[in-house]
Amino acid sequence: MVRMANSSRAERRTDALSKERIVEAAQEILDVGGEKALTFRALASRLATGAGAIYWHVADKNELLTTATDAVIAHVLTDVPEGAEPRDAIRSIALGLFDAIDVHPWVGDQLAPPAPPAMLRIFEGIGEQVMALGVPKRAQLDCASALVNYILGVAGQNAANARLAVPGMDRSAYLDTVAAQWAQLDPAEFPFLHRVTQQLRDHDDREQFLAGIDLILAGIAAVR
Repeated sequence: MVRMANSSRAERRTDALSKERIVEAAQEILDVGGEKALTFRALASRLATGAGAIYWHVADKNELLTTATDAVIAHVLTDVPEGAEPRDAIRSIALGLFDAIDVHPWVGDQLAPPAPPAMLRIFEGIGEQVMALGVPKRAQLDCASALVNYILGVAGQNAANARLAVPGMDRSAYLDTVAAQWAQLDPAEFPFLHRVTQQLRDHDDREQFLAGIDLILAGIAAVR
């Protein structure tokens, strides 16, 4: 009788534990501690269950990382306003990815080669909009690659900079410190840095990111 009761409890707990909840918990762990912090032991502790119940839904850590990354990217790609013009859709996808990687820095690492499913979805999402812009077939791959490489490169660097920030120092204080360092450089050797010191202090990361997207889109328009 005792064994049957224990078995019943285990079955109810497994049924209540969905793959979606496991992925959500994994994302929470990843957001705080990164990939190294994500272990099945830590996940089981957060979910108040046994590792066996998790393995019922997820084969291993690689599958869990892939699924967690897919969930983040899928949300970005489905959040594009319906009926948006190709240029606006590209800006929406780009900014969505920038913000998603800022919130979930580990996502950038999961998009490295070999191309995971999430990376293929990003390329397809951008590529479809490049096609919709009327870009000639011979230039479509180059244009889509330029956009994807810029988006993921800048988004990844932005997330890395945030992780390297001095504890207790907010963004404005950090930029003030860097701008002050630039201002002390020899203007004869670094004329450009002296010219843009104030812009560095006042700039908005998201606006600067979108300015880069607009520059690439202007180049694509010239190709078209």
